[in-house]
Amino acid sequence: MSKQTDLDLYERIFSKDKQALEILYTRYEKLLYYFAFQIVNDEHAAEEVMHDVFMKLWKGSRKGAYHPGRGKFSSWLLTITRNAAIDLVRKRNVTEVEWNSNDTEEKGEWNVEESLTVKEDHDYLRRAVRRLPVEQREVIQLAYMEGASQNEISEKQGIPLGTVKGRIRLALEKLRKFLKEERRNTIE
Repeated sequence: MSKQTDLDLYERIFSKDKQALEILYTRYEKLLYYFAFQIVNDEHAAEEVMHDVFMKLWKGSRKGAYHPGRGKFSSWLLTITRNAAIDLVRKRNVTEVEWNSNDTEEKGEWNVEESLTVKEDHDYLRRAVRRLPVEQREVIQLAYMEGASQNEISEKQGIPLGTVKGRIRLALEKLRKFLKEERRNTIE
C-alpha cells in the first residue's frame, strides 16, 4: 500500500476514522510539541496545546478547514498550533501569579523563584524585541502578540507577502542572538 498523503488522512478524519488521526498524530506529534514548546516554554503546556490541536482535528468542522490550494498541510497545522499556543499564553496572562501546584497543595505557598524566572524571561524578550528595527518589530508584534497570519500582516502593512516572511525570519534570527547575549551577560 502506498503512503497515505496528509490530505487523504485529513479527509478520512471527517468520517471519524481513528486510524487516520493516529497516523497524523504519529507523523506530527514531535513537530507540533516542539513548535508549541517554543511559544509556551513549558512541557505540560506544550502537551496541552498539542492535545488541543488534535482534538480540533478530530472534532473538525469545515469552517477554518485545510484547503490544499492555500499551502502545505504541515504549514496549516503549525498555524493552528501557533494560534492555540498564543491563546494558552494569553489565558495564563503573564501578569498573573504563577502558582506551583505541588507547593500550593503541600504547603499552601507559591513558588517565588519560578515566578521571578518567568518574569525575567519576559523582560529579556521585551528588551530584545525593542532592539529590532521598527519594520521587523511591527511584523513580530502582529504575528506573535496579536496572532495575525502572514497574509493578514501583508494586507495590514501594505507590503508583499515575501517581505513579511523575510522580516519575520530576520527578526527571529536577531531575537535568538539577542536573547543568547542577554543570558550570557546575566550569567557572567
